[in-house]
Amino acid sequence: MINFSNNSILVENYFNNQSKLLSSIILIVTGTVLLTLSAKIAVPFYPVPMTLQTLLVLFIGLTYGRILAPLTVALYLFQGAIGLPVFANGGGVVYLLGPTGGYLIGFLVAVIILSHLSNIGWNRNYALTLVSLMVGTITIFSCGLLQLSIVLNKTIADSMLLGLTPFIYGETFKILILLVLIPLVSKKNVS
Repeated sequence: MINFSNNSILVENYFNNQSKLLSSIILIVTGTVLLTLSAKIAVPFYPVPMTLQTLLVLFIGLTYGRILAPLTVALYLFQGAIGLPVFANGGGVVYLLGPTGGYLIGFLVAVIILSHLSNIGWNRNYALTLVSLMVGTITIFSCGLLQLSIVLNKTIADSMLLGLTPFIYGETFKILILLVLIPLVSKKNVS
């Protein structure tokens, strides 16, 4: 039998008296809906729009646990791949193969890494949470910049000007928000 709690801070601390299966399903559905909404809150930069998705991805990675975090992001990517308009500007496999697809794939890679860091306690104090958030952000942008450079046939340096530089201040602000929020959420111990 699958252990649906999988060290999920949210399930263990906030849904402790509920069915773990039901709590897990609610978190996954809520996560995909919030990822979709956060994609639609966008500043239309070219070729990569600025959205709130990285904030949600980092939060999911550090709070959902080793099973629920990747499942949530994988379901979100699946919804987009089959053509549901869940991404910033639509959906479909072609979208995933486009200039911004690497960032989306980076979401999945990041939550896998972050959920393992969370499992070993890297979300319970400020220093380790900061390192975790930086690792997650670097993962997302590394995947994104690699595909951006391939699709647009640009050097990594040119891709960084398009797909990283405009986002530095926004990502720093998101990291600061999560740096305060995640240790607080992770330490909560509900009886």
